[in-house]
Amino acid sequence: MKIKLINSDIDIKKLFKKIECSKAGISIMKDKTKIYLFYIKNLKTPAANILKQDALSINAELAVSKDTITCRPKSVDAVLIANLKQLKLLAKKEKSQPFGLKNLSKEIEKFLKEKEHEIKIMGVLNANEDSFYEGSRFSKENAKEKILSMIEEGADIIDIGGVSSRPGSEYPGEKEEFKRVKPIIDIVYENSLYQKALFSLDSYSPKSLVYALDRGFKIVNDITALSNDKVAKIAASYKAKTILMHMKGTPKDMQKNPFYEDVIIEVEEFFQKRIEKALSFGIDDIVLDVGIGFGKRLEDNIMLLKHLKHFKKFGFELLIGASRKSMIDKIYPSKVEERLPATLILHQIAIQNGASIIRVHDVKEHKQAIEVYKAIKETLI
Repeated sequence: MKIKLINSDIDIKKLFKKIECSKAGISIMKDKTKIYLFYIKNLKTPAANILKQDALSINAELAVSKDTITCRPKSVDAVLIANLKQLKLLAKKEKSQPFGLKNLSKEIEKFLKEKEHEIKIMGVLNANEDSFYEGSRFSKENAKEKILSMIEEGADIIDIGGVSSRPGSEYPGEKEEFKRVKPIIDIVYENSLYQKALFSLDSYSPKSLVYALDRGFKIVNDITALSNDKVAKIAASYKAKTILMHMKGTPKDMQKNPFYEDVIIEVEEFFQKRIEKALSFGIDDIVLDVGIGFGKRLEDNIMLLKHLKHFKKFGFELLIGASRKSMIDKIYPSKVEERLPATLILHQIAIQNGASIIRVHDVKEHKQAIEVYKAIKETLI
């Protein structure tokens, strides 16, 4: 007999089929292989004691303060540790319990419905001269060549932008934005490039968006997350996939001492409101972007990447765009031209934690990295 430790981040169904488990056995055992950790804030102490006992009764665990059993503190923080099977049982148990545990049950059930999506690369092209990375800029003269090159390199989506949203930047106005993006949109349309990849417009300008959506574009990438009702109406009328991004403030002031008590919870609350707004307009093809670098400190960006999976509870695709951003410079001092290696690491972590759309400046390098990552992930034993 020989034994070896294997990575649990593999296709469990394929692994069980390899050793010829029965279908019934696979159904029973697969839920036992996925472990969840939930950090629960301000849990009422009576609720904590009930949840502790219910967790133990199904061989799960709840880590709490040593004073919880005395009920001296009114509330405590706790960490719930459970596999998928236990979590399903616990969600049922807490539905009939008092002290807020019924609501906890509803929240847990949201995480049980998370969906898996294919990984897609969104290539960035900027039709302006003030974007933070020079390599993403292009002009009318080389637009077709640049777009075809990115598609050949592996881009599933091309995101066209005419306005910089780097920290400190100011919006030049709808007229100027339209002047920048119109020639590129025309090239996409006249050459039927929209048949080769999906096209997205990085804009919150109604005029530019209507022009693009009339000419083969399918995605609205709105960094203001539908702040403008006109944009919501346009996205709904074209049935466009709509990207909702979190940003604290505006590009001009977003990096002036941003602060969060809990960035995960605050971004979640923001998404909840904007998703409700999107749905109220009839938009249901939604992508969520936590907005790396948009009104965030380094620690906020790291927290969002590390715990990105939290936002899968909404059931929508997650987009991450950390490409060559200044958070890298804060960790390892470097010029924007030198940040590709760190970018690849950040995006790999994002994919591992639930992102399925990666917004990048370097398509070819990301395609290579993602294919290698997928090959390793899909390998069994």
